[in-house]
Amino acid sequence: MVYTFELIKHSNIRYREGAVSLSRCELLAMLRALSLDCEVSVETLGGAVFLSFDCRELSPGELRYLSSHSSVSFMAVKESGSLLRPLSSGYVPYLPEDLPEILKYKGKTSVPFTRMMINTAAALTPYVFQEEPLSFFDPVCGKGTGCFCALLLGMNATGMDQDAKALREASAFFSRYLQYHKLKHEKRDHSVTSGKRSVPVTSFAFSDSREHFQAGDQRHLSFAAADTALSPVLFRRRPVHLIVADLPYGIQHAPRDGGKPESLRGFLDRVLPVWKSLMAPGAALALSFNTLTLPSSAVREALGRAGLRPLETDPYLTLKHEVEQAVVRDVVFACNNEEELKS
Repeated sequence: MVYTFELIKHSNIRYREGAVSLSRCELLAMLRALSLDCEVSVETLGGAVFLSFDCRELSPGELRYLSSHSSVSFMAVKESGSLLRPLSSGYVPYLPEDLPEILKYKGKTSVPFTRMMINTAAALTPYVFQEEPLSFFDPVCGKGTGCFCALLLGMNATGMDQDAKALREASAFFSRYLQYHKLKHEKRDHSVTSGKRSVPVTSFAFSDSREHFQAGDQRHLSFAAADTALSPVLFRRRPVHLIVADLPYGIQHAPRDGGKPESLRGFLDRVLPVWKSLMAPGAALALSFNTLTLPSSAVREALGRAGLRPLETDPYLTLKHEVEQAVVRDVVFACNNEEELKS
């Protein structure tokens, strides 16, 4: 059967062309997670862009999984040449889908792009279809877009950043959001200790329904204000399945421990071994970055030095795209163990 998925038309014209390659990569990874080794072609139908592939008939569960793709707006089966038979998506986000869109701020990573990184990284792991919620970590989370996207997929999420003000805004927003949607939850402000350092944490326990909350079927979100090198204190007995980070696009990273700014190259060499120590066997990591600040080769080399295995096959080498005049972004995916690679 030939399936075809229409892609949303991104408002950023500079980004639009690159978004097709990113969407194709995401779909290929998700198909491979279903053990479907098929080609994905790009075609234009009636002025709209579609991704098409030929495979066996998909089950309702498989279609539901594929419909969680970050950029799919319409799914169909091709019949009699050019006729399209619409398909029901079946995808239902764990929380209302407006969650990552509402909070606006300068430098916010687009929601479809963030969801693409999360979906692709999850598809590379052996945990993608497990019943227990996956553990997601954004080590430079800003105001939490990555964490909010992970919550839509029913994951448990942790965000960490040195910008305490940004995290307070993210926590206040999420608290209001849960109240507005009348979702049962608990909020707790506390701290954890790393050596002589105290790391302030705001944690939420919540559910998609009152019945689930009372039955103990809950999800968790935590925001921690500290340098990401202290992140092991947040995961002492909980391995991380996904690490997804949109690195700063400027020349220098934020100051470290109140000291001098460090380069992104130095930042990665310092923190990648720490992030690797958090990851479960076969866990995946996705990094996006401005190639005008840090070349893709430097990121791949840093991942290798940390003991991670960057993916270096099609379609993972064709993801560089222009976002704006000063930002040419790339994405690198890596897995914790070479044996667990699905590509």
